[in-house]
Amino acid sequence: MFRALLSALALTLTAGCTRDDVAYPSLAHRTAEDRGFAEPEAPPPVPVTADPKLDTAIAEIGDRLTAAGKAFDAGAARARSLAARARGARSGSEAWIAAQVALAELDSARADTSSAATDANQLALDRAAAQGGDYPALTALNDRAQTLLKAQGATITELNAGLVP
Repeated sequence: MFRALLSALALTLTAGCTRDDVAYPSLAHRTAEDRGFAEPEAPPPVPVTADPKLDTAIAEIGDRLTAAGKAFDAGAARARSLAARARGARSGSEAWIAAQVALAELDSARADTSSAATDANQLALDRAAAQGGDYPALTALNDRAQTLLKAQGATITELNAGLVP
């Protein structure tokens, strides 16, 4: 039964291929085939116009990032010392609690970095929404903020890993 249905289907499909009254598209050369597939040349970069208001905001956020980085580094040195003393200490001990408090302070310091990074990102979003184009100083600020956030997060993770949960 299945073979009979399969044979009938095959005959129906092949019969459609042999009809002479169906018009098929021509295989002749088309002009679109002459264009090729190469990428078009990129337009020349648009010169960056100075934006004093944006430069001021970038400098302010940059100063906040610097201050947040210094505060974090100072707290990290203290937390590193306390975490080393608490390594292997039981959960709830004096050394463990002191290390946990220092790590909480590091999280707070990282929050200041995160706030500045968010503000830098918002500047970039506002510029993009206004179709202002790339602004190298803003790109550098965002890169710096993201690098600082990742480094601070890695420090907190490293210190936290040495403590007993």
